Amino acid sequence: MQTLVKKWFKDKESGFLDNGGGADIMVRKADLVNCQFLKVGATVEFECHTDKHGLIAKKVKLSNQKRAQHGDRVKKPFRPGVMT
Repeated sequence: MQTLVKKWFKDKESGFLDNGGGADIMVRKADLVNCQFLKVGATVEFECHTDKHGLIAKKVKLSNQKRAQHGDRVKKPFRPGVMT
């Protein structure tokens, strides 16, 4: 599945993914693939499972679609400045 990150709590190392009109999907840091935390608004891909607490996201990784948008940025040339 694919959706947006709705909330992320760094201190709790968990957060929630958007589920349209349904209950939010919980995600834990232990279920992230190749990242340590999520940013609100990021697009992620994951497997959705159920447990006694509700919907849980497993094997959560950043979507290629979101990374492509960052690659489209125009890089400005580095201009050294003077620190005062």
